[in-house]
Amino acid sequence: MKTLKQIAVWSFAAFMLLAAASCKNSSQPASEPVSMAASGDTLTIDEVLSRADSLVGQAVVLEGVCTHICEHGGQKIFLMGSDDTQMLRVEASKQLGSFPKETVNSIVAVEGVIVEDRIDEAYLRQWEQQLEAASQSSTQGHATQQECSVEQQARGESATATARARIENYRRKIAQRKQEQGKDYLSFYHAEASAYRIK
Repeated sequence: MKTLKQIAVWSFAAFMLLAAASCKNSSQPASEPVSMAASGDTLTIDEVLSRADSLVGQAVVLEGVCTHICEHGGQKIFLMGSDDTQMLRVEASKQLGSFPKETVNSIVAVEGVIVEDRIDEAYLRQWEQQLEAASQSSTQGHATQQECSVEQQARGESATATARARIENYRRKIAQRKQEQGKDYLSFYHAEASAYRIK
């Protein structure tokens, strides 16, 4: 009987050690910055935006003032460069999870990969279909391309523009880009963060 109790105690202790070890290997909570590797050059938001097309797919370290965190889980922040026309959306990777509210109004350094988002005619048609479906149902807005006003500002749009006005504006810009550069899409950029640090 005594050995049965000892086996139970040791089994419980071993289980607790395994549980504690697995908790330490889990992803970093959003309230704590993830440590960043020491790296060379840190890019400003202005520098990233001015040469974003050549940085797509590359790991970079960038830095800016966080002006906004999305309220839906804190998975996106917006970093400002030299002024409010120089904005970059930063999305937390799955491993990172989310950003804490303390990032707002702070200088934030981010390690991540630059990603290109393309808006083309197929994207705009899908958006129009979602708007049409939403207007015919009672869940207006849930199935549409909803973006916060900060996202619109980061793309150089008026925050008061309706979805249909935005679609037409995109079409005009796509036509202009196709005429000037031969590209029938618009490119926008964001960073997918694997680590961050609040300075």
